[in-house]
Amino acid sequence: MEFSSKLLEKAVAEMSQLPGIGKRTALRLVLHLLRQPKSQTEQLATSLHQMRTQIKHCKVCYNISDVETCEICASHNRNAQIVCVVEDVRDVMAIENTSQFRGLYHVLGGKISPMDGIGPHDLKINELIVRVKKGEIEELVFALSASMEGDTTNFYIYKQLKEVHVKMSTIARGIGVNDEIEFADEITLGRSIANRIPLENALKF
Repeated sequence: MEFSSKLLEKAVAEMSQLPGIGKRTALRLVLHLLRQPKSQTEQLATSLHQMRTQIKHCKVCYNISDVETCEICASHNRNAQIVCVVEDVRDVMAIENTSQFRGLYHVLGGKISPMDGIGPHDLKINELIVRVKKGEIEELVFALSASMEGDTTNFYIYKQLKEVHVKMSTIARGIGVNDEIEFADEITLGRSIANRIPLENALKF
């Protein structure tokens, strides 16, 4: 692809690094921005800069937040005795959209995957164990993807907390094997949460 401007070429190269954005799509987006008023492009740049430099992770659940404790953890209308364990902040958003869960969350930041070099200590698993051992949580609801990595992560946490007095359940498998939580439709996901089952019944190990 030939460019008449090095600045244009650099902008396209940066834009094309985004997931699902190829060089042609990146060029189309960059040219669109060039056609917009300068103030609009500056607003976009400012928003991205502020997001990158000011965004925080909740000190309780590790969800993305603008403040130290996110709105969900700070709310008095949530049931703090039930915590839903998820891989990613996108899963929190997906579950919240169902309006079927009124507890709190714990974002692991991924799942155990030896093939990708991701072990338990690369995730927020130790933080979850410490949180549970405080004795304020009555139930953990595991909402990890129905994959080998998801099941491995479930099993690891289950073994770490087996002797702790806490109920552990998992969402019902209305979610297909290898399906990601964030892509499930709201009705299926909501039913899976409402009809959760004991974790030990779901483990395949």
